[in-house]
Amino acid sequence: MAMSTMIHNHLPPTFNPSSNRISVIRSHKDHQVVIDNRPSSQASSNRATTRLAESFSNLLDHLHIETPPKSNLNHPNWDLIFEEKHSTPIMSPKEVISDRWREMHGEDDWDNLLDPLHPWLRREIVKYGEFAQAAYDAFDFDSFSEYCGSCRYNRSKIFEKLGLDKNGYKICKYIYAMSHIDMPLWLQRSQLGDTWSKDSNWMGFVAVSDDEETLRIGRRDIVVAWRGTVAPSEWYEDFQRKLEPIGEADAKVEHGFHTIYTSKSDFTRYNKSSASEQVMKEVSRLVQLYREKGEEVSVTITGHSLGGALALLNSYEVAATIPGIPISVISFGAPRVGNNAFREELHQMGVKTLRVVVKQDLVPRMPGVVFNESLQVFDEITGPLDWVYTHVGVELKLDVRSSPYLKRGFNLLGFHSQETYLHLVDGFIGSSSTYRSDARRDVALVNKACDMLVDELRIPRCWYQMENKGLVCNGHGRWVKPKRDPEDIPSPIGEAHFQSLDHLQPIYL
Repeated sequence: MAMSTMIHNHLPPTFNPSSNRISVIRSHKDHQVVIDNRPSSQASSNRATTRLAESFSNLLDHLHIETPPKSNLNHPNWDLIFEEKHSTPIMSPKEVISDRWREMHGEDDWDNLLDPLHPWLRREIVKYGEFAQAAYDAFDFDSFSEYCGSCRYNRSKIFEKLGLDKNGYKICKYIYAMSHIDMPLWLQRSQLGDTWSKDSNWMGFVAVSDDEETLRIGRRDIVVAWRGTVAPSEWYEDFQRKLEPIGEADAKVEHGFHTIYTSKSDFTRYNKSSASEQVMKEVSRLVQLYREKGEEVSVTITGHSLGGALALLNSYEVAATIPGIPISVISFGAPRVGNNAFREELHQMGVKTLRVVVKQDLVPRMPGVVFNESLQVFDEITGPLDWVYTHVGVELKLDVRSSPYLKRGFNLLGFHSQETYLHLVDGFIGSSSTYRSDARRDVALVNKACDMLVDELRIPRCWYQMENKGLVCNGHGRWVKPKRDPEDIPSPIGEAHFQSLDHLQPIYL
C-alpha cells in the first residue's frame, strides 16, 4: 500500500507517539505496567492516562497474569526471514468451503476445528478480523479535523483505500452511534467549533458478499463490523457497574454497552435512529432481498474490544427479529457483556460465538474481574446469580509467547491491538505447536499502532499514518491541511442517496 493512502494511526490523542517518555506504575505486588503515553499538551489527557495506568496496576493485584519473559526468542537467521517474507504473497490461498460452510460458520460450535486450528477456519477468522481492523483504519481520530469521529472515505471506495478490494464484499451501509452517558476516550470529538457532528461517531458498516465470494463460501454472507476502542482505557471502569434488562426474560447486559447500541436523538444529524435501528433495517432488507432470490443467507457479526461487545448485542437482536437465519459472532479481545441468562438466551436462539482471546490481554477479563462465570461452581448453594458477568460462546486462546516476531515484556496496548490478534491467528496451529512457518500475513502490520515487534525486524513503532501526517504542500509552497474530497464528506443526504441506488438497481453487476 502506498504511503499516500495510509491513514493516521488509530491511537487516541492520549497515546501520542511523538514524545520520548513513558509512564511506569508499580502495583502493590511489584507488577510493572508500562504505558506508552508520550505526554499530550492537554492536562486532561495526562490525567486520563495516569488513571488508566493506576487502574490496570490495581487490576494486576486481583489477576494472575502470565506475562512473557523479557528475553526475546532467538531466530536462527533473520536475514533469511527478511528475504522469504518479502518475496511471498501476503494472503493465504482462499479455499472453496461451500460444502462445509455451516461447519466453518459454527453450526457445531467449531467442535474439533480449533485445536488444531483448521486452515480453512483460520482464513475465515482472519477475513472477518480484517473487517474489524478496517473500522479502525478508516476512522478519523484527528482532533484538529472538522470530521473527527467520521469515516475518512465513502463506502464505495473504503476497501480500495485500505487494500481490501479483493476481499469479495461490498459495503452497503455505514453505522453511526452516540451515547447519553459520559464515556471518556470512546466518543472522539473535534477541537474545532464547526464540525460534521457534535454527538455521533462512525461505528462500523454492513457489507455483503459478492457473487464470486458467495460461490466460494456457499451462501450469501451479510457482515456487520463494529468499531471498538484501540486503548483499554478508563472507560472500562465505567462499564462494570450496572447490568440492565434486555428482552422479556432474565437476561441482563452492561448498561454502557447497551446505551451506545440504542441511543438516539431527534436533535442529531446522524442518530435520529439508533445504531441498533440502522443496522437492523439494513440487515433485514438484505436478508429479504436474497431470500426472495432463493439464496441461502447467513449473518456474521464481528468486532474488536468494544466492537465485540456491540457485536453480541447485535446478534441478540438479529436472532430475535429474523427467525431461521444462521448467525455467528467472531469477536476479538472483547469484554464480558451480560449475565448467565443472557448467555443462555443467545444459546437457545442459536447464535454461535467464537471469542478470540490473547492470553496476556486484560480486556477480556472485564467487566467482572472478580465476580464472573467462575462463581457458577456455587450455583447449587446460591442459585443462579443474575448480577454476575459471564462470557458467551467458544474461546480460541492465543499466546504472545508463541510468535518469534513479538517482543517479550508487558505491553498493554500491544497485547490488546487487533493487529496483534490477527498476527497470532495467522500463525496459530495448535496449543502445543510453534508459530507456523508459512504464515502469510505481513508481520509489519503488527507495529501499525504499537511497539510489539522485535528490534531485529527493523520495523518502526506506530508507523501507520497519513503521508506527512495529513499535510500537503500547496501551490505557494505552504504546508496546509487539505479539504476532503466532496464525496468523502459525511452526509446523511449522501448516505440516503447511496441507499436509494441500492434499492433501484441490483447490488452487483
